[in-house]
Amino acid sequence: MFVGAGTVINVSTVLVGSLVGVLVGARLPERTSRLITQVLGLFTLVLGGYAVVNGLSSALASEVGPNAGLLIVLGALLLGAIVGSGVQLEVRLDAGAAWLQRRLTRRDDGTNRFAEAAVTATLVFCVGPLAVLGSLSDGLGHGAQQLMVKAVMDGFASVAFAASLGIGVAASVIPLALYQGLFTLLGALAGAFLTTGQVDALGAAGGVILLGLGIRLMGVKRIPVGDLLPALVFAPLLAWAVAALR
Repeated sequence: MFVGAGTVINVSTVLVGSLVGVLVGARLPERTSRLITQVLGLFTLVLGGYAVVNGLSSALASEVGPNAGLLIVLGALLLGAIVGSGVQLEVRLDAGAAWLQRRLTRRDDGTNRFAEAAVTATLVFCVGPLAVLGSLSDGLGHGAQQLMVKAVMDGFASVAFAASLGIGVAASVIPLALYQGLFTLLGALAGAFLTTGQVDALGAAGGVILLGLGIRLMGVKRIPVGDLLPALVFAPLLAWAVAALR
């Protein structure tokens, strides 16, 4: 598949889900919806484990040593957690999304339902670690599997949103494509100057974050995975530093 295919699939599922939601309304039973979310959580755990195993590769071991890869991932996650929780990254992301929604859907006449639907759906589809992780992975050439899982989740969510808010949900595909396209481009650019081992370290750290997201989707524990996103910066930096010191 070509780079960017994950975002194309994601956009397509949101469009189809929006149309289905408008046509059939809110007929999906809550029990079924909850079970689907849990299944997606389980599959996200599989993706996370797969990313961790692939990230702890022979290329990373050859650059940093046979036993340093796992410690680099752990160090990146700890540093990411310290920085992310210190600045309350997840809280700020949620607060920023809520502020933007209030600003853009402020209504004087009570008729701007289309804008409310578009903004609400955009925030749900774009504000989250999987949008960032999946797009970076796609750009780095690791495949679009993560974005495909997100596409399924967004497709079901768009059905529910469109059933209650209307066809305006479909308009969210424009900012969604731009947002994920930007991170896909950043991943492609990063892959041009990062070594294979550094890219693998980033992928392994992202895999652990996906494991946390899977646990969260299953309703087991609400891990603040947004606070761990700085680990994606620390992982290749630590890999570079350890390799330089060898």
